[in-house]
Amino acid sequence: MFTFIVRRRKVRRRRKVSVAKRKHYVLNKEVARRAIVARVAELNQHYNFTHGRISIRSQRSRWGSCSKKGNLNFNYMIASLPPALMDYVIVHEMCHLSVFNHSPSFWARVAELVSNHRALRASLRTHGHLIR
Repeated sequence: MFTFIVRRRKVRRRRKVSVAKRKHYVLNKEVARRAIVARVAELNQHYNFTHGRISIRSQRSRWGSCSKKGNLNFNYMIASLPPALMDYVIVHEMCHLSVFNHSPSFWARVAELVSNHRALRASLRTHGHLIR
């Protein structure tokens, strides 16, 4: 006798965002965009990378990301981080434009502008409560 196991698909549900959180995002998104775009332009003078679109989002678990197409995505809350941490996140994502992994060559590229990236990365974890 055979028994068949029917697997259910996991349904992705949109998270419910409070009205206050949504308002906070809408009010601060453009402020963050201006700050991030300005810092990307300044920091990119060293690297001279070609990037695509810069998006500002309200992610729950990421400070930033880089797509294979060269688009840079940042959480709007990085504008509220100390300047050194904000620069670290921006440099980290920009370096993915040339090295799309976390190999030693990637970290060498990050260290060109952010020599204390290990300490900043550890410090960034203490600010994780901001993006929840």
